Amino acid sequence: MNEMTRRPSASPPPSLPEEPERQRRHHRTGQFGVLDIGSTKIACLIGRTESDGTLRVLGFGWHKADGVAGGNIVDMAKAVAAIRTCVGQAEDLAGISLRSVTVNLSCGQPESRLYNWQWPVGGRQVEDRDIRDIIADARLRTGADKRIAIHTMPQQFSVDATDRVEDPRGLFCTTLNACLHIVDAEATAVRSLRTCIAQCDLEIDQLVSAPMAAGLATLVDDERKLGTTVIDMGGGTTGLAVFADGQLLHTAQLPIGGRDVTKDIAAGLSTTLNHAERLKTLYGNIQTSPDDEREMLMVPIVGEEEHQLSRVPRSQVVNIIRPRIEETFEFVKDRLESAGMSRAAGNRVVLTGGACQLAGVRDLAARMLGRQVRLGRPMQLRGLPEMASGPAFATASGLLSWAAGAGRGFQDLDLEEERPAGLLRRIVDFLRDRI
Repeated sequence: MNEMTRRPSASPPPSLPEEPERQRRHHRTGQFGVLDIGSTKIACLIGRTESDGTLRVLGFGWHKADGVAGGNIVDMAKAVAAIRTCVGQAEDLAGISLRSVTVNLSCGQPESRLYNWQWPVGGRQVEDRDIRDIIADARLRTGADKRIAIHTMPQQFSVDATDRVEDPRGLFCTTLNACLHIVDAEATAVRSLRTCIAQCDLEIDQLVSAPMAAGLATLVDDERKLGTTVIDMGGGTTGLAVFADGQLLHTAQLPIGGRDVTKDIAAGLSTTLNHAERLKTLYGNIQTSPDDEREMLMVPIVGEEEHQLSRVPRSQVVNIIRPRIEETFEFVKDRLESAGMSRAAGNRVVLTGGACQLAGVRDLAARMLGRQVRLGRPMQLRGLPEMASGPAFATASGLLSWAAGAGRGFQDLDLEEERPAGLLRRIVDFLRDRI
């Protein structure tokens, strides 16, 4: 925890998921797009808000995540080509051309940090600008460490000796104290992501923490209030988000995912990655059964002729998968404990992401984490194709809700500052990334 006083920065902060009545105040008009850049797939959704406040999907596209590994851009040309193809599919269905998109943050080793900030008020009333100045201060501090703040979320205020103040505006005090939750990432990785999106002739409206977006799509209001941990089991990474009291308290990204399971199967059975993925999809399980020893699977041997096959019992596949999933939940448990979130995380866990669909994962998570566990599917969206309605697309659905207005603003205070458009905006973004 840090206590600092610095000069303000001009960077606008996003905020945290809010209640539905607050979401309705911030409905976005017109059409908007989101881009979920994962380690195994890239998905694009184009939507609009209907007159009744619900979301409608107008276009959908997806493509294999070429040029992306562990959430980071590792091959600019391949990533640009994949994103262009994905966005083009969605644009063709929607009949529009996107100029900007809301993008998930998975790159740059995102981290959660808590800061205690003091701000001199001098005995007058606390105003909107004081909140802005504190948040700008926090973002400036993060930038000094060669990291960039993506979210800056006030969790609690105190005015002089009065603690637990939800909204300090209008109160008189000498010193305003704020507990801020900052989600940041390595500036260079974010710069690479911005460059990649720019080469696709798009601009980034906002970057949004991927596990927070997954939580926005899968949690009900009571889960966000009472305390719930979202575990987004992706292909290259596993995202973690802790919600309580309606706020995002902690987020983290673990360098382990479903692709590691595929590699384990390929190495353990000496087969190709493509066939290992097929085995995982068709026969993957966490728990063994008596039939597993008797059921034999035909597995092609890597490097051999196509007709060279080996016969392995299904139990061997299960015994390869289980240790990697156990390791994933051990990482999750350790991260919650090291972050001091074990108690705040509550008694519920929601699993989402493509890798959570392996049979037996829910029961294993419940035993290892000692919590109630359910599988989280994204909210029902009008016009969303059936193939995109499963846990693998939770982040994309959450991004669309965020882009529509969910999670905006600190209470009724609009902390977003007006941003220049067109060429001037690109120049400002270019300078901001390099200063």
